[in-house]
Amino acid sequence: MNENSARSRSKSFARGFARRGATIITSSIAPGITLVVALGIIAAALLTPRSVSEASVLPPRTHAFIAPLAADKGTFKILVSGQQIGKEEFSIAPNGGDWSAHGSTDIQSPKGNTHVTGNLVVHSDGVPVHYEWSTQGAKKASATIGFAGGTATVELHLEGAKPFTQQFTFTAPLVVVLDDNLYYQYTFLARLYDWDKKGEQTFSVLVPQEMTPGAVTVDSMGEQVVNGQKVQELRVRTEDNEIDLFLDGPKLVRLVAPAANAEIIRE
Repeated sequence: MNENSARSRSKSFARGFARRGATIITSSIAPGITLVVALGIIAAALLTPRSVSEASVLPPRTHAFIAPLAADKGTFKILVSGQQIGKEEFSIAPNGGDWSAHGSTDIQSPKGNTHVTGNLVVHSDGVPVHYEWSTQGAKKASATIGFAGGTATVELHLEGAKPFTQQFTFTAPLVVVLDDNLYYQYTFLARLYDWDKKGEQTFSVLVPQEMTPGAVTVDSMGEQVVNGQKVQELRVRTEDNEIDLFLDGPKLVRLVAPAANAEIIRE
């Protein structure tokens, strides 16, 4: 498959999410405001978007990290149909009593390159404190999000537009941030999963670049052997989409979206 075909396929996958409000091609920021973020690669959160009122009735998850976080640093290659079209560099480290994580992604597309960054701070129990993201490419945008109790307050800045503020309310403060093109954030989801209990477990999530709250269901697929390496597999899904996470201990080493023929592979 040539480069244009690979990009076209990934774009079609993203368009399929456009109807559900979770795409990478177009982020629904607010009524009447759209932002071209990047070439569609893989939806960062394969969630069923819900309205704020629906999000407020999601089952609360209030427990601490089941598996403690560990400091980590690395690079992910972003591939579609076996062709690398981007990469992400990330780091996760303790910050006093909290944890700080940073990701920086570069994506190449026929329309030019796009650079995305995301900085996340969470308490030791997994509850988010602060998040900020920015994107530079055909369009520029950034936002900051403060979390207090079960409320997330977003202040969005679009190039050439006035700042826009919106709040999302959840029944519990434990919300997983899963943003577009910032795959390191799936590490936090994996740490929250109860590996001893196993079975399906549901988590409230927020996709900041999409301004979209929702939920994902996570289930353990057990131990797998990938390229001669034993890893644990988690399946993250919604009603009609799924991705697979592969972990070596606390480290996320691979993320696969079969429908898009896309892979995120740790170098």
